[in-house]
Amino acid sequence: MLISLLFTAPILFFAIFVALVVSITFHEFCHVLAARLQGDTTGERMGRLTLNPLAHLDLWGTLAILFIGFGWGRPAPYNPYNLKNQKYGSVLVALAGPASNLFLIIFFGLLLKVLYPIFGPMNYLTIFLAALVGFNGVLMVFNLIPIPPLDGSHLLHLIVDRRWPNVSRFVDIYGPQILLGLVFVSLLFNISIFGYIIDPILSLINRIFGIPGIF
Repeated sequence: MLISLLFTAPILFFAIFVALVVSITFHEFCHVLAARLQGDTTGERMGRLTLNPLAHLDLWGTLAILFIGFGWGRPAPYNPYNLKNQKYGSVLVALAGPASNLFLIIFFGLLLKVLYPIFGPMNYLTIFLAALVGFNGVLMVFNLIPIPPLDGSHLLHLIVDRRWPNVSRFVDIYGPQILLGLVFVSLLFNISIFGYIIDPILSLINRIFGIPGIF
């Protein structure tokens, strides 16, 4: 649990926690920004078109991350009927989140690649940058899973709606329950179900940027 670091290594805890806050904030902000660029002002009117973390963090979701290792941010609000592109608009809004994580992975990964040889693996700046890259990798891959309410479900709908509408309806109805069930099983039995999807991507990122093994 991340919260345990608060008592054993408080500076390390705050470095990792800030990296987590930055990752979630930028992810949700980019959802709102993508909607705004397509003509929808819902998120802007609700005060979500901002990089202020308080606008995007969910209290219970943040506590869940600290205590059980799985949590969430506040969903980005938008009205799909206000989007200029009615066919692909919702997909673009959804994919803006994972795309923002990819951007941060590349940006901070390159910065880490430059600074890691200078400061070494135990420097707090190095750990902070590694946490930024790692958390954004987790957010990107996890949110691309095609199960509602994750971002990847919008891409799934675009692919299957016309050819297999029954599949689309089934995913809409039972997707959230399936996702919660997988999370529950992972936590209850300490099985890294999502790790089979996420870990190979993190390993690839690690090989590209040379991230110290803090995860």
